[in-house]
Amino acid sequence: MPVSPARAAAFDILLRVEEQDAYASELLHSDRLHDLSLADRALTTEIVMGVLRWRSRLDQAIAASSSRPLARLDPQVLVALRIGAYQLLFLSRVPARAANNESVELVKRARKTSAAPFANAILRKLSDAGVMKPEATPNIATAAQLADAYAHPEWLVERWVGHFGIANAEVICLRDQRVPTISIRIASEDVARELEADGIQLGPGALLTAARTITGGDVTQTRAYRDGRVFIQDEGSQLVALLVGTGARLLDCCAAPGGKTAVLAARNPSVQIVAAELHPRRAELLRERVRAANVQVITADALHLSSQGGFDRVLADVPCSGTGTLARNPEIKWRLKPDDLVDLYAKQVAILRSALQQLAPGGRAVYSTCSLEPEENEAVVDEILRVGQEFKLLDCRAELERLRGSQELSIGNVGELLNGPYLRTIPGKQPCDGFFAAVFERLS
Repeated sequence: MPVSPARAAAFDILLRVEEQDAYASELLHSDRLHDLSLADRALTTEIVMGVLRWRSRLDQAIAASSSRPLARLDPQVLVALRIGAYQLLFLSRVPARAANNESVELVKRARKTSAAPFANAILRKLSDAGVMKPEATPNIATAAQLADAYAHPEWLVERWVGHFGIANAEVICLRDQRVPTISIRIASEDVARELEADGIQLGPGALLTAARTITGGDVTQTRAYRDGRVFIQDEGSQLVALLVGTGARLLDCCAAPGGKTAVLAARNPSVQIVAAELHPRRAELLRERVRAANVQVITADALHLSSQGGFDRVLADVPCSGTGTLARNPEIKWRLKPDDLVDLYAKQVAILRSALQQLAPGGRAVYSTCSLEPEENEAVVDEILRVGQEFKLLDCRAELERLRGSQELSIGNVGELLNGPYLRTIPGKQPCDGFFAAVFERLS
């Protein structure tokens, strides 16, 4: 029995995620899927993201039906079993026979033929269990119950319960397990009309007037997207870039993949913008994506920028754990370890300190992450202010009020986006990913 193109693509992507720490969202938009039909692309995406979101629940079900510990299974066999288990337990429209048989064929395709009977036996047991109802989780009272119900690492959920309370932690976990809204930023109403003429169905943005949500169609297949006139970008990410404001000279310290750089360029069309990126390949992709004439892309380490400073505005959107983006990047929750937060904190403090040195007196810098973890957010700001007397922290409220006054921000109460002086969005509470931002001003 041949393996369908969708399941073969899903297997290849998930194996790369498992063995090479690749990112599923990047692979799902790679050339690997270009030859697939729309239906096959949709099924590939459903399987890949579903397996990654519900991995711990799938592994529990597989382990309960297996005579061997999961740690002793070859990665290829385990990935094939997860693919079959996800279809059997979560997708009611997929025939059990197809899910079972094609997963066994994936084992054979991976040259693990001797494991095919074993895989077949497990999947037949799972097919008798019926489809799960993952959101039917009443009476959750502990972090452990929440982590088990919504397939998150317990240590991470315990942190969220401590920081946000169990009700908010459940909101975050629930949002992580749902398919997130696809948001785009458009340059003009003409672009919106062009997309609609190409069959893309658009809804309004939830936070920003320049944002739209995709309710139907594949925007990546349009000319506007290929030409760089449309960017897929979460509204929280767009909002962080808007906080930077305007100036005569701007710096984006960690610019790739370029969504925020594009916002800066659109808001400041006659201003020089320097976009720095450490990795040459990512810098090249940044050049391809952001084609604005006023953006100069340089390959440079944010810790050792050769510029002489004097920037009016600086954006330091630093590498982080990404725990605010787990709905889009679920593999992160299975890779992240508590010790990683210590390493990230040190790196983030160093990058922010370097970025602030690029400011001219009176200039402003925005520090941002897509993390929910205080070590990467408030703790970094506190450390900078502890030793940097030439900088002061500004309240984000004033800038959010300005954006609302200019009708760029459509939310009625900006206080919903604030935690003290900081921008703070919580997935599920706000209609976007989880972002943190702080605004600094250089005094001298």
